[in-house]
Amino acid sequence: MNESNIKANGWALLPILVFLILFLGTGILLGDFYTMPAVVGFLIALAVAFVQTKGKTFNEKLSIVAKGVGDDNIITMCLIFLAAGAFSGAVSAAGGVDSTVNLGLSLLPPGIAVIGLFIIGCFISVSMGTSMGTIAALAPIAVGISEKTGFAMAICIGAVVSGAMFGDNLSMISDTTIAAVRTQGCEMKDKFKRNFLIVLPAAIATIIILFFLTNGSQFNLNQDLEYNIFQVIPYILVLVAALMGVNVFVVLISGTVLSVIVGLLTGTLEIANVFTSIGTGVTGMYDITVISILVASISALVKENGGFAFILEKIHSRVHTYKGAEFGIAALISLVDAATANNTVAIVIAGPIAKEISDDYGVEPSRSASLLDMFASVFQGIIPYGAQLLSAATLTGLTSFDIIPYLFYPYLMAVCGIISILLPQKKKAK
Repeated sequence: MNESNIKANGWALLPILVFLILFLGTGILLGDFYTMPAVVGFLIALAVAFVQTKGKTFNEKLSIVAKGVGDDNIITMCLIFLAAGAFSGAVSAAGGVDSTVNLGLSLLPPGIAVIGLFIIGCFISVSMGTSMGTIAALAPIAVGISEKTGFAMAICIGAVVSGAMFGDNLSMISDTTIAAVRTQGCEMKDKFKRNFLIVLPAAIATIIILFFLTNGSQFNLNQDLEYNIFQVIPYILVLVAALMGVNVFVVLISGTVLSVIVGLLTGTLEIANVFTSIGTGVTGMYDITVISILVASISALVKENGGFAFILEKIHSRVHTYKGAEFGIAALISLVDAATANNTVAIVIAGPIAKEISDDYGVEPSRSASLLDMFASVFQGIIPYGAQLLSAATLTGLTSFDIIPYLFYPYLMAVCGIISILLPQKKKAK
C-alpha cells in the first residue's frame, strides 16, 4: 500500500497499548518487572497486530513485516548490538574492565567517580555515534565502580545511560543525527551548533546533581587496585578511532581483536577461551536484538494499518502558530519514538511531516532537525522498553525501572528543549 493512501486509524495503535498493559501492568501488580519478559510482551503485541491487519493474506502480512525488519537502520542496529557484545565479552575476559576501573579509581577523587562515568560516556558516545556501544563498553565499568565505592548501582548506570544519550543526540556519525539532517534538509554543523547550545546546560546541571548525590562517599584506596595499562589500551583505541571518525563497526571489531591480543600477551586470556569469551558477549545481546526485530515488525504493521498516520494527523491538525509548530514537532517525535522504541526509525517516520510543519510556519531546518533529534533522544533514553535501558538493565542485573529515577540528563534535556521553544526564535525567511 502506498503511504499516501494509508488512512489514519487510532485502533491500529492497539498492539502498542497491549504491550504496555502487559509489560507495565504485570510489573506494577506483581511488584516484579521480570514477571513479563519484554520479548514475550512484544510477541503477544505482534500477534495482535497480525490479527488486526485485515484484507491481507498471512503471507502478505509477513511481507510487510519483512520489509520493516529489513530496514537499513534496523539491520545496522542489530549488527551493532552483536559487535558491541563481542567487544564487551572480549575486553572483559582480557581484564580490560577491571584494569580500567582500578585505573579510574586510582586517578579520580572518590567524590567524582560517578561524574567521571557521565563525562566519559558523553565523550565516547559523541565519538562512536552509538549509545548502545557506549553502554556496552561502560556498563561493566559502572558495575565495578559501584562495587568498590558503595555508590548505588542504579546511580552509576544512570550516569552511563545519560552520557550515552548525550552523544546519541549530538554525534556527527550518529544515525539519529544523519536521519534528522537528511529529512529536514540542513547541514550537520548547523544542527550541531543549535543542539549543543540547548543541551549544554542540561549536561552541566547533571554534573552538579551527581556531585551532590555522591559527594562525601569514600572508598579505601588501600585495597587492591592493581591495573595493567596494556589492558586499558582497547578502550583507548575505541575512543581514539571513534574520534577520528572511523566506522563504528571497524571500531568495535578492532577493539575486539586488540582485546584478544592483549589478553593473550598478558596471560589473562587463554587461546581456548578466546571464542567462548566473544560468544558470551554476543549471546548477552540476543534478547535485545530479538526485541529490536519484534518492535520493527510491530511498527511495520501498525504503520500499514494507519496507526502512525493517526498520530501525525492529530498533531498536524492542532498546529496553528510558530511556537505551536515547534511544540508539535517535539510532541510528534516523542509519541512516535514511544511507539517504535527506536529513535532513528522514529525520526525517519516523523521527519517528512515535521518538514511540512516547519515549512508552513517558518521553522529553520536546523532548528526542526535539532528538535527531532533532541526529543527522540529524550524519550529513547527513558522508556523502560527501549533498547538502551534494556541493555543497561541486562548488563547490570537491574530492571529498567531501577535506573529510570537516575536518568537526570534526559529529563533535563527535555526541560532545556521546552525552554528553548518558549524563548523567541529566529524564523526562516520565506
